[in-house]
Amino acid sequence: MPKHIGFIVDGNRRWAREKGLPTLEGHRKGFDQVEKIATYAIDQGCEFVSFYLFSTENWNRSEEEVSYLMDLLRHNIKRLKKKFLKENIRCVVFGRSEPAPEDILESLKDLEESTKDNKRGTVVVCFNYGGQWEIADAAKKLIEAGVKEVTPEVFAQYLYHPEVPNCDLIVRTSGEERISGFQLWRASYSEFLFPKKYFPDFTEKDFDEVIEEFNNRNRRFGK
Repeated sequence: MPKHIGFIVDGNRRWAREKGLPTLEGHRKGFDQVEKIATYAIDQGCEFVSFYLFSTENWNRSEEEVSYLMDLLRHNIKRLKKKFLKENIRCVVFGRSEPAPEDILESLKDLEESTKDNKRGTVVVCFNYGGQWEIADAAKKLIEAGVKEVTPEVFAQYLYHPEVPNCDLIVRTSGEERISGFQLWRASYSEFLFPKKYFPDFTEKDFDEVIEEFNNRNRRFGK
């Protein structure tokens, strides 16, 4: 089992359109699957599982869609908190503050704080996240700290939640073959899989299949 699996959640809107549903319904179904896959991954022994839910570029979508996504997140943060406390799962958040709504930021901080001592596994929520911004923010922290000797090991300590390890496997659903700025630093030696299923249709069986494919790879790390 990979130690850290990252999911680029993709295909929600196309899933809804193909079923003749409002595109916003795809986001609701996709969020339901996030909860299921997160719990299942940790049940199978994965220590860290991360989900790219909202990027720094997603603010450019329609006002209606962004508003719906924020309301969906508001509702589901409470549900996740209850679920993660029951399941002994920790949750951490990768991302920037501005221009996210203050009430959502406060709820996410509460989710982190409430679950910080949970030990069974860690779910990483990537909200208002961009991989280039994470690196830029780390560089800013390095400068502010007056660090003179910078190595990859030193730099990594200034990333968001530096205790979260590099991704062993990154999965992007819907068949699109790009990573859209997802965990650029932690993706340096990741394996990539691009299943064609839209995320709302991605099941526990699909998870097992990507793990089987991962275990057929020969990871050499430059050797």
